[in-house]
Amino acid sequence: MGRVEGKVALVTGGGSGLGAADCVALAREGAMVVVTDVKLETAQRVADQIGGDAMALALDVASEKDWIATMEAIEQRFGRLDILVNNAGVVLSADVEDTTLEQYRWVNAVMSEGVFLGCKYAIPFMNRNDGGSIINMSSTGALLGYPIFFAYSAAKGAVRSMTKSIAVMCQEKGYKIRCNSVHPGSIETPMVQQAEGRSGQEKTVPAGILKPGESGAPEDVAAMIVFLASDESRFVTGAEMVVDNGVTIRPF
Repeated sequence: MGRVEGKVALVTGGGSGLGAADCVALAREGAMVVVTDVKLETAQRVADQIGGDAMALALDVASEKDWIATMEAIEQRFGRLDILVNNAGVVLSADVEDTTLEQYRWVNAVMSEGVFLGCKYAIPFMNRNDGGSIINMSSTGALLGYPIFFAYSAAKGAVRSMTKSIAVMCQEKGYKIRCNSVHPGSIETPMVQQAEGRSGQEKTVPAGILKPGESGAPEDVAAMIVFLASDESRFVTGAEMVVDNGVTIRPF
C-alpha cells in the first residue's frame, strides 16, 4: 500500500475498461486521482467508486481547449500533477483499403493527437513542481502487423515513437519527468469486446498464470501502470512495457 502516496494522477478515458482499472489501482496505492472521460457521467461513476479526493472531469482528448481547462482545474484543486496516464482510445475494424480518410483522422485525433496534447500540457505543469511520470497507452498493434486495425495501429505506433522522443527531451532539458509506453495485448475490456463483435459479452479471465491465447484482465495492465507511476521505476524511461501474455515473442 502507498506506492504512489500523495501523488496526483490524471487518467484519460478513465470511465471504463483499462482506464477505470488504472484509476482504482492508483487510488488504492494512495494517489489522488483525476478521472477524465469524454462522458462526464462515466468518469463520475468511477470517481464515486473511489471516493476520497477523487475528481471527475469531462475531457475530449482531441480538444486543445479541453486540455487547457483540465490542467487549470487540476492546478486549482491540487496545485500539482505527478502522473499522467494517456489511456483514452477508440477502435475501428478496417484495413487500409477500407479505411476512409475521415475515419483515419478520427482515430488518430483521439489516440495520436490526444497523447500529444496531454504530454504538451502536462510537461510544463509537472516541471514546475517535482517532475513526474507520463505513461502512454500504446498496444501490441504498434509492434505487430494487424491489417484489420490499420488506423488504430498507426495511432499506437505514433504513441510509441512520441514516448521515446519525449523521454529523451526531458533528460536533455534536465526535467525530472519519465515517459514510458505500455503495450497491452488482448485484455478483456468493452473496447476489445466491440472489436471482436461481442459487445457486452464478457469472457472469464482465469486466475494464475494464463495459457497462450487467453485474454488478460484490466488489472493486469493496471499493475504495470502503478509500477511506472511509482518511484520504483525511477530508472525506467523511454521503455516499451509489453503486457501481452507472450504474444509478441511467439514465432507463429
